[in-house]
Amino acid sequence: MQISPVKAGITAMLVIGLVGFLYVFISGTGKSETGSLDSYARGEMGGFVTLDDAPAQPAMVYTDPDGGEHLLSNYRGKVILLNLWATWCGPCVEEMPALNRLQQQMGGDDFDVVTISFDRSFDPIIEFFEREEIDALPALRDASFTSHNLVGALGLPMSILYDTRGREIGRMPAPADWDSEDAHRLVQAAINRG
Repeated sequence: MQISPVKAGITAMLVIGLVGFLYVFISGTGKSETGSLDSYARGEMGGFVTLDDAPAQPAMVYTDPDGGEHLLSNYRGKVILLNLWATWCGPCVEEMPALNRLQQQMGGDDFDVVTISFDRSFDPIIEFFEREEIDALPALRDASFTSHNLVGALGLPMSILYDTRGREIGRMPAPADWDSEDAHRLVQAAINRG
């Protein structure tokens, strides 16, 4: 029995269509457990990007003004927005009040903003926090000045959103309006995914 060229063409198109559908379906189910939040990278969060090979969360010790030691792993179980900044970085200073408001509005059992400064001492950090009434964010410092290399930051500010297990969800490699509706939607989507 001979198949006509038209039937063979239709059969081939159906097979190709089915294979294409299965490829899209299977590759969509193979995403990370947190899933991509790329659809929330719009408006004020237009610069939010995800990396295929995101670096591991730094396992460094950060210090507070009283000499206390802090690890990012202390926040496991929460989504965190890690912000790398410095008082000598103009764009960093501009976005800090918005980060403070984000923490005031959304911080709690499920989410925290964690700020790590690259200043040489705590004096300018404390002075800046007092002057700008930054009262909801931790004053932590990277005394080794290496966190930015570990996360692959090319400059400051750098904000990285981590899931409850410490895996990177995505990053904002530029200043952002963190108390905007777009930012709140992005953070809430991250909290909902865990």
